[in-house]
Amino acid sequence: MAPSLEEPIQVDLAAPLKAGPKLIAPEPEHCPGPESNLAGQSDACAGCPNQSICASAPKGPDPDIPLITARLADIRHKILVLSGKGGVGKSTFTTMLAHAFGSNPENMVGIMDIDICGPSIPKMMGVEAETIHVSNAGWSPVWVADNLGVMSIQFMLPNRDDAVIWRGPKKNGLIKQFLKDVEWGELDYLLVDTPPGTSDEHLSVNSYLKESGVDGAVVVTTPQEVSLLDVRKEIDFCRKAGIRVLGVVENMSGFVCPNCTHETQIFKATTGGARRLARETGIPFLGAVPLDPRIGMACDYGESFLDSFPDSPACVALMAVVRRLNEEAGIEI
Repeated sequence: MAPSLEEPIQVDLAAPLKAGPKLIAPEPEHCPGPESNLAGQSDACAGCPNQSICASAPKGPDPDIPLITARLADIRHKILVLSGKGGVGKSTFTTMLAHAFGSNPENMVGIMDIDICGPSIPKMMGVEAETIHVSNAGWSPVWVADNLGVMSIQFMLPNRDDAVIWRGPKKNGLIKQFLKDVEWGELDYLLVDTPPGTSDEHLSVNSYLKESGVDGAVVVTTPQEVSLLDVRKEIDFCRKAGIRVLGVVENMSGFVCPNCTHETQIFKATTGGARRLARETGIPFLGAVPLDPRIGMACDYGESFLDSFPDSPACVALMAVVRRLNEEAGIEI
């Protein structure tokens, strides 16, 4: 059963997070970071107005990392869901992946939504109106089902349409709170839904999770070259950051008519699509999931597409992706 929740209390989004050094100018290109051991000393620091500030800033590993590692000790598998390009259905794929894992009642599944500026997971999971509850043990996830929980900044916004206009340090601080303060309990899977690209959120979650261990990342793309261009950058980021790429998924791979099940290629793979990309980069190809308009409807209504249309081509393809993903991650099912 899902844990019982106490009465909600207001979480102050305006409260300051752990402060970094106050810089007087933008960070230059190739800046090692104001909290790096090389801060104020590298070649990129020469002539920077922040040089003396960075040189005197506290150095060394983040003291909260051992707390994060202890908090996540009971989570067996941690999987990042990445995309180089926005609009490829990454968050939709994350929710369907969570429902697929959660279809086994023996699995406990969590989704951590770190897309701070575009948190869509609560809407897709049907819990958009919920709020965070706090107990002595920490922040409690919002439970979609007995074995499926979600944490997102959307639960903390006073109004659903409020914009989150934060710079990197503020975003990083909230991600740290999600990892350090959320009482996930024992989970079989924690899926981390990230924003598009390779920015602060990705660097933060990777550094915070490195000690506790990450199984790897699933990269989501669509077939056309415009998406693959950015996915190549995402794969390069993973390699430079030391994140194992479990595989690439080609989403929106053809359109399947819900009436006759005939498949049409809406987004043509002009350069070979994700399958060729996987072959060229030497990473596993996990599978292709076709377009189905009922997936969008299920997300709008916060329902599980897998439960509603288990025999659809998209559902069959997704379950094949799940099996391949478990094989690549070495997860016994």
